[in-house]
Amino acid sequence: MDKSWILAFLLLILHLRRTRAAFGVGGGIGVGVGGGGVVWVGGGINSPESPGSSVPKLDGAYTALQAWKSAITDDPVKILDSWVGSNVCSYKGVFCDNRQDGMAASAVPVVAGIDLNHANLQGTLVKELSLLTDMSLLHLNSNRFTGTVPDTFRDLLSLEELDLSNNQLSGPFPAVTLYMPSLIYLDIRFNYFSGPLPQELFNKNLDAVFLNNNQFEGEIPQNLGSSPASVINLANNKLSGNIPASFGFMGSKIKEILFLNNQLTGCIPEGVGLFTEMQVLDVSYNALMGHLPDTLSCLQNIEVLNLAHNKLSGELSDIICSLRSLANLTVAYNFFSGFSQQCSRLFFRNVGFDFSLNCIPGRDMQKPQPECSVIPGGSLSCLRIPTPKPLVCGSVAVSTSSKHTDPSSPSP
Repeated sequence: MDKSWILAFLLLILHLRRTRAAFGVGGGIGVGVGGGGVVWVGGGINSPESPGSSVPKLDGAYTALQAWKSAITDDPVKILDSWVGSNVCSYKGVFCDNRQDGMAASAVPVVAGIDLNHANLQGTLVKELSLLTDMSLLHLNSNRFTGTVPDTFRDLLSLEELDLSNNQLSGPFPAVTLYMPSLIYLDIRFNYFSGPLPQELFNKNLDAVFLNNNQFEGEIPQNLGSSPASVINLANNKLSGNIPASFGFMGSKIKEILFLNNQLTGCIPEGVGLFTEMQVLDVSYNALMGHLPDTLSCLQNIEVLNLAHNKLSGELSDIICSLRSLANLTVAYNFFSGFSQQCSRLFFRNVGFDFSLNCIPGRDMQKPQPECSVIPGGSLSCLRIPTPKPLVCGSVAVSTSSKHTDPSSPSP
């Protein structure tokens, strides 16, 4: 199917239904202007054949796109060669739609989306793009845009998807995105943004938040658990401090959350999993300590649980290894001292299980004994829910009298 029809279909969905979509870690819709040098012609749903300059909406669009064209210094695939004349709906990567104008008796043509993914354009984003107030989609991943996101972007009142990933943008977190009332998909990964994350980010009605592979630093805002997102990726930054306790009480919409490769310390929050339907949790490559909370047993939909390269200790108990949807459990490079019989059975369930370089007696590929003589975080006090026995969720039933239960687990 021609890619222009794919994007046209997506625009129709956004226009007619305005429903929120859930996006996986792999990214958003991602239809592009060119992989391997293939270029396709724009033109949206019901785009006019000859939208004359008398159409006010398209006059503004012409001004915006021509200003942007002037700020693009390299166009190796020659996409902008088509950006000539007032018929902006014929520009490659630009898609139009007929929208009802309250001041007109009939629908008028507007620019509803721009998709220049993989165009390899070099340049900057210009303030005039804010004239495209009817635009629902702006996909610019895999280009070479530099500079910052203009403050005027707050005027993009209809924008639902903003993908600026894999560019060379810099500066602090683009706070202007917090003022886009319709935004539900934010992807700014693989750039050079730095500084702290604003608290307002997790109060915003976003469904997907991709901030990974930047240079964000400081603590994760304490209201992380307020986010209604289904996917949050904070990986490969310089975030420090504890994982906010509110993370343990996120709503059921969260499906994937990645903290990997930061500088996080402290415990895994006690409430994790209580109210979620999480499928992917990755906290690897941090400095987390302490025992695992029993509430991990509540993650009955978890498929990937990656705890590797931390300083976690204690035993892996039945309530962790009995998770029914588990496809991959990675605990390598920690200080775990043993695992239960259920964990041994993971190999027979065809579950990927990597427990190398821990402190488990009698097992191959473990740390040398001197490294296991002092367990990091031994004096760390993790807040735990006081119960007479380990909290068990879902269909998992584990006897507290089992000899495999961690004897050092906190008691009430």
